Amino acid sequence: MKKNMGNLDRMIRLLAAAVVIVLYLLDVIGGTTAIILLAVAAVFIITSFFSVCPAYMPFGLSTRKKEESKG
Repeated sequence: MKKNMGNLDRMIRLLAAAVVIVLYLLDVIGGTTAIILLAVAAVFIITSFFSVCPAYMPFGLSTRKKEESKG
């Protein structure tokens, strides 16, 4: 799969995932809301790790800079 996420996009996703995890651990969120947000956080972490966002693909979107896309 071709990478389509830039560094800023990856960092924002990881930060959002971290916030959700901290809110869950501090019992600020719970129940169904926590399950949904933790699932979204897991997707953010996985997509950030691989630098690929499947939702970008059908639209041909990419947040990667031109020089990042080599390699």
